[in-house]
Parts: sequence; structure tokens; C-alpha cells
Amino acid sequence: MRRRLLSRLASSRTGVAATEFALCLPFLLGAGLMGLEVANRAIIQTQVAQLAAQIADNASRIGDTSTLQDRKIYENDIDDLLRGAAVQGGGRLDLFGHGRVIISSLEVVPGSDDRQYIHWQRCAGTKHHLSSYGLEGDGLNGELAGMGPAGKEVWAFPDEAVIFVEVAYDYRSLVGPHFGMGGEIVSTASFTVRDDRDLTQIYQRNPAAPDPVASCSTYTDPTVET
Repeated sequence: MRRRLLSRLASSRTGVAATEFALCLPFLLGAGLMGLEVANRAIIQTQVAQLAAQIADNASRIGDTSTLQDRKIYENDIDDLLRGAAVQGGGRLDLFGHGRVIISSLEVVPGSDDRQYIHWQRCAGTKHHLSSYGLEGDGLNGELAGMGPAGKEVWAFPDEAVIFVEVAYDYRSLVGPHFGMGGEIVSTASFTVRDDRDLTQIYQRNPAAPDPVASCSTYTDPTVET
């Protein structure tokens, strides 16, 4: 009786498919999660790149419109620009909670032919990230070739300005660190200022009650009220 039972069990094929599926399931699940993670990372990288371009484009357009004088920009223009970036990025991205935006105005040193320098810089975001291409004031001594990767720098022409934007963002993995998809995403973009701009400074609309300055020495989220 026992021999016949063992013989029947040895020749039985019942449950083979279920067993094979159970053995393959971890690999199928891993491949599916990997594909999901890769797709999510690609989407976030695209969003960050688009945000860098949108911020640079918008920053090249801001300021008062006047037919009598060059366009002035104000500190609250910068604040509106940064808040708009947070809206464009969406709540899921949480740009300033997990990233850093650095806006630089690349100009020609007054009185020189083409010496490049960073006239001003404004930043926002809680991520600790310094500009990879220079800080405010860099270039006054002629050591700045422009802004951007070596050999691909952008530069400004006399009496004009180029807005250079860097966005650094800490990617948060959907399924944990197992697939090595975490880490920093960095994107840059630049646009030449469209109109004749007053390049002397960034103004305050009401000096008696000045608007906050998005200083690069602080690491805050401008969308969070304090």
C-alpha cells in the first residue's frame, strides 16, 4: 500500500505549474519593481529638468514693464518666481522640501569688455547644495570663464545678463534603496534676459518694509509660512 502511494506521488504532475510559479515569483516581482523604479526615476528627472528650464525662462522675463527706463526687478519678484516653481513642481515632488534652487545672474564686469562675473544669486530649498559653477561675486578678478560644465560654459554679452539656474533634488525611491536608484538629481538651464534690464541691483518695492531676500546662506522652504 505504501509503495503504491509513493509510486503514485512520484509519477504525479499535479501542482507542477503552481510550484514553478512560486519559484519564479520572486524574480518576476523583482523585475516588476525594478521597472517601476526606473520609470519613476525617469519621470522625476524629467520634471526636475523641466522645472530648471521654466525657472530660468521665467526669471529672464520678470520685472516692471516701462517704456521710459530699463526694467527693474524686485525681491518679491524672485519670491513669486520661487513660489510659482513649487506650484509647477506639484505637491508630490516637494521641490523645496527635498531640493535646492539656485538662480544666478551672469553678467559682464562693468567697465570691462567681456569679463564674466556672477552679479547676484538667490536660493531656496532645505537641501544643502552649493552651486557647482560659482558663487555671488565670483569672476570679478577675471577667473570665471562662464557658467556650466567645463568647455560648455554660457556667457553674457556687455549690458546684458544670462539667468543660470541649478536645481538639485534628492530622489526618494518608491521601493527602498534595494535597486540603487536613490541619490541626487541635478539639472541646469540658462536663458538670456529678454528685455533691457536694470542690472545695477535687485530692488525693494518698499524699503521701509523690505521683502525677505532668498539668501543662499539660508536653507528654507519659501512656501512654508513662519
